[in-house]
Amino acid sequence: MTRDVLLVLATASTGLSAGVFLLYAHTVMPGLRRTDDRTFVGAFQAMDRAIINPVFLLGSFFGAPLLLAAGAALSLSGPEQDALPWLLAALVLHLVVVAITVAVHLPLNDRLKAAGDPAAIDVVAARAEFAEARWVRANNVRVVLDVAAFVATCVALLAGR
Repeated sequence: MTRDVLLVLATASTGLSAGVFLLYAHTVMPGLRRTDDRTFVGAFQAMDRAIINPVFLLGSFFGAPLLLAAGAALSLSGPEQDALPWLLAALVLHLVVVAITVAVHLPLNDRLKAAGDPAAIDVVAARAEFAEARWVRANNVRVVLDVAAFVATCVALLAGR
């Protein structure tokens, strides 16, 4: 029973994480791309500050790998072993998402936040330095990887039944 609850939570957490990155890919960044530089910088800074919260960080971004690892540990033996490869695949995929976020997104986000108040800075230069195309490309990779991790957790739920 505990393992099943963990797998449901891991699946939900991984799906929520994938959903956040997908939302950025199909709505947030395309919407921001259509704005002027001052709006882009100000809105992105505000969203980046807002996303650093316990719901996102614990509920999906860091919660998913913890729940996946716990589910994998409880699937080391018995009929639940059939779920183990899927859980490990999901865990690796999500950890790559975390690595991409740390290596690409956090430095770019932090650079844009550090640029300062959009009313007092050269927003054209700040937006250009942000490297929007690089951020979007890396986010698209996160979407593919995290959706794959979500699918793997769904398969793990069905395995060993």
